[in-house]
Amino acid sequence: MWQLLAAAYWMLLLGPIYGYHKRRSVTNPEANMNISQIISYWGYPCEEYDVVTKDGYVLGIYRIPSGRGCPRATPRPVVYLQHGLIASATNWICNLPNNSLAFLLADTGYDVWMGNSRGNTWSRKHLKFSPKSREYWAFSVDEMANYDLPATINFIVKKTGQERLYYVGHSQGTTIAFIAFSTNPELAKRIKIFFALAPVITVKYTQSPMKKFTILSREVVKSRLDVYLAQSSAGTSVQNMLHWAQAANSGLFQAFDWGNPDQNMMHFHQLTPPLYDVTKMEVPTAVWSGGHDRVADVRDVENLLPKITRLIYYKLIPHYNHVDFYLGQDAPQEIYQDLIRLMDECLQN
Repeated sequence: MWQLLAAAYWMLLLGPIYGYHKRRSVTNPEANMNISQIISYWGYPCEEYDVVTKDGYVLGIYRIPSGRGCPRATPRPVVYLQHGLIASATNWICNLPNNSLAFLLADTGYDVWMGNSRGNTWSRKHLKFSPKSREYWAFSVDEMANYDLPATINFIVKKTGQERLYYVGHSQGTTIAFIAFSTNPELAKRIKIFFALAPVITVKYTQSPMKKFTILSREVVKSRLDVYLAQSSAGTSVQNMLHWAQAANSGLFQAFDWGNPDQNMMHFHQLTPPLYDVTKMEVPTAVWSGGHDRVADVRDVENLLPKITRLIYYKLIPHYNHVDFYLGQDAPQEIYQDLIRLMDECLQN
């Protein structure tokens, strides 16, 4: 099911230029590479690890410990990047090095880690269940926030010896952070700054990407389309898609409704799924939103902002849509420069 949804998503999103691409040969070799190969292709060191969650999922995470040709001075400040829905860590490295956030951070002096949510191409293992089983796919953003994120961050802390790190999330990558950091205070203490790109908690005003999400700056992808198409949709569970449908219908930031009071009682010890309270999150947070974003609609973002108790920065980029935050050729000027500046200022304090 998710493969079909992902295919429809990207065909509608990129359809007007996809036919043009098919008539030409593939020119970018990264289109046929995996994550570690892309990182190495551009001359960066790469490390790959498996993180095991408390409920048995095995997550593939990737590390760029330093920039190109840079000595591995330790300790470098740690930054963790978390992708969005139907995506993967490739989001952060799919542009050229001077336009990809992961590479820019590594060259600036940061120890860069990139996660992959359960069920995507790089995190499709379990200690007990097969991906062919129904049990394997019984998850949504709730489990990503309650299991994936704590396991990953704790692994990074143990590996690097650094107790605190920076967190950058895009779309669903912000959703799981808002859940985790508002419900798990101990985990929240490990975050220096939370950078939220195209944040999503409620989707009351969102327009379905299957029907409406057709805005993309064509000049942005004219020479990189084969990489985007080959590396884009990495998968998720039907239950996760149902959770997002639930959010769209209810307009609430709420845990997954398991469909009957008994199941909800078993999972939440109450008859209805609990609401998530963003006001309980005490992490310093910087937010960027897009004026043409059909997923993280500006009206939803405007409703979110007053709930962020430690909002340290906000920028609306009028011409940005949902994928420009990592595909946009002007992302370094619109986002990454200020993001890195905020990190550097935090280090000096």
